[in-house]
Amino acid sequence: MRGMTIQVRELSTNTSGFPVTDGDGVKLTRIIGTPELNMLDPFLLLDAFESDQAQDYLGGFPDHPHRGFETVTYLLAGRMRHKDSAGHEGVIEAGGVQWMTAGKGIIHSEMPEQEDGLLQGFQLWVNLPASEKMRPPAYQEFPSNKIAVEYLENGGEVRVIAGSTDNGTTGPVVNRFVNPIFLDISLPEGKVFEQTVSIDNNGFIFVISGEVSVGHSMQKISHHQMGVLAGGERVVVKAQKETRFLLVAAQPLNEPVARGGPFVMNTRAEVLQAFEDFRGL
Repeated sequence: MRGMTIQVRELSTNTSGFPVTDGDGVKLTRIIGTPELNMLDPFLLLDAFESDQAQDYLGGFPDHPHRGFETVTYLLAGRMRHKDSAGHEGVIEAGGVQWMTAGKGIIHSEMPEQEDGLLQGFQLWVNLPASEKMRPPAYQEFPSNKIAVEYLENGGEVRVIAGSTDNGTTGPVVNRFVNPIFLDISLPEGKVFEQTVSIDNNGFIFVISGEVSVGHSMQKISHHQMGVLAGGERVVVKAQKETRFLLVAAQPLNEPVARGGPFVMNTRAEVLQAFEDFRGL
C-alpha cells in the first residue's frame, strides 16, 4: 500500500560462540546457550561442529534423555546414526535433517558412523510451549533428496528445511508450535538474497562459509559467526564473497524457562520431576 514502508532487519549483535565439549568428548562451538547469548526465544541452544579429526567426534553422544523441547540435527558432511528407547533407529547423512520432538521424554544416542573424514553440521534446540511439553515423542526425518531446493535467478540456491520462501518453496518439516523457517542459502559473490520474516519472530543468520553483509547498514558477518536479527519484516543479505549461510527464525513463546541439563520445562518443580521420572526408568 502507498505510504507503507517495509522495515528491513539489521543485526542487533553477533557472536563467534565458545568452544565446548559434549557427549563423549565431542568438540563443538556453542553459539546459543552461552553466557553471551543464553537463548533466543524459542531457540535454546545452537551447536556447530566441524572436524576432519576423528578423535574430535568419534565418541559421539551416547544414550542421554530429553524432555520438553525439540532437537534439530542438520548435517552438512558425514553420517550420524541415532537410536532411541522406543526402538527408533536411522542414519542422518550429508544434507539430511532430523527434527525430533522429545515431548514427555525420550532416551536416545547419536553416534558418528565414520572413523575418519569430515563431520560437519548443527544441532539446534527449539523450545516447546507449556501445553505441548508432555506430548508423545515424535520424529520428522528427511534425507537430502527430500529437502526442497529453490534455484535463484542470480545463481543462488536455497535449501528449504522448514517454512516457505517468498517464492513459495516449502520445506518438508512441519512445526505448528513456533512456525519456524530454516533455510540453507548459497550465494555467488555480490549477489543478494531477500526473505520476508514475520515481524514478531526472532531470527539469526549463521555463516557457514564466506562473508555476508546484512540490512541497509551492510554490517558484515564472516564464516563461523552468527548474527542475531533485530526487529523488522524483511531480511536482506548480500554475499561479499561466495558464501553459504543459514537463516533461521521462529515465533517466540514468551514463557518461563527452567533448565536442568537435558530437560527444559517451565518451572523448577517440573525439571525436578523430570529427573525423578528418569531415575525411575
